[in-house]
Amino acid sequence: MSARNLGRGLNALLGDADEPAQQPQGVKTVLLSDLEPGSFQPRRVFDEEALSDLVESVKTKGVIQPLIVREQNGGKYEIIGGERRWRAAQRAGLREVPVLVKNFSDKEAMEVALIENLQRQDLNPLEEAEGYRRLMEEFSNTQEELAQAVGKSRSHVANTMRLLALPEKVKGYLETGKLTSGHARALLTSKDPEALADTVIAKGLNVRQTEKLAQDGIEKKPRKVQPKKQSDKQAECDSLAADLSRALGIRVAIRSKTVGGDLILTYETLEQLDGLIRRLGASPAAGRQTSDTLTAESADEGDTLSLDGDDIGEVVFDGSFSDSLDGDTLSLDNIDK
Repeated sequence: MSARNLGRGLNALLGDADEPAQQPQGVKTVLLSDLEPGSFQPRRVFDEEALSDLVESVKTKGVIQPLIVREQNGGKYEIIGGERRWRAAQRAGLREVPVLVKNFSDKEAMEVALIENLQRQDLNPLEEAEGYRRLMEEFSNTQEELAQAVGKSRSHVANTMRLLALPEKVKGYLETGKLTSGHARALLTSKDPEALADTVIAKGLNVRQTEKLAQDGIEKKPRKVQPKKQSDKQAECDSLAADLSRALGIRVAIRSKTVGGDLILTYETLEQLDGLIRRLGASPAAGRQTSDTLTAESADEGDTLSLDGDDIGEVVFDGSFSDSLDGDTLSLDNIDK
């Protein structure tokens, strides 16, 4: 059957109601014992409560809408559409029901059975998904063609078919109505959908809460922390700091920056500070102020000497300290040993 006919739905297969001349076989009444369930029935679960309501309706009003059947050998009829009505009629104690006999091929019988249930919204999400799958795989329909046939969006068809990938346990919850299709789609992203499904049911979580739990349970790959590679410039500065520390007898640190850098001289006593100042050509008196903090500006503008007046302090040169670097190499020639 072409996609165009499939898109017309049941009318394309059953014939238009206002054209009885085109129907070689019409409505007739047959015994319930002459009807057999169809081999193409997509429904696997029959809701007992809904079926009981239908039984009460059949008891009072009978079967109003004929079952769709095709004739079999031996005077029997295969039910293509209307198995619930047939079951309800049995429980209601009826002996016969009205049927519409059609000459369907196997392909047409399957299409009618699936489309009728899909358009009636009588299927649970898994039955709907399986119906879509069969129509696509057995009749080579695309998702777009199938969506047009059943009056759904292509994304609805695609998302519904994804439910077939769920574990069997979760499928069971979906078939019995313990989980909705929204819950089930959220579980598809979970690392352990079965365990999460049990949690959702036990706590009565809604779809949004289920989605959050599913996302939280996804293992995030730890970001690899690359070891910080010491630049060649900083490595040379560390080597120069060690040489300068041996020359001055105090701790020395050199911190390289994009432009220039910091030279940090750490002293433990004021005597060490006096000796350091003398070596750098400064006046000893400049190291003593009542605030115990010394700031001396060198001849080159921007060099700042900061002294903390505790027993242990630091001398920090910044800014034009880079002037003492010749090609990123610090010279110790100007230090008076």
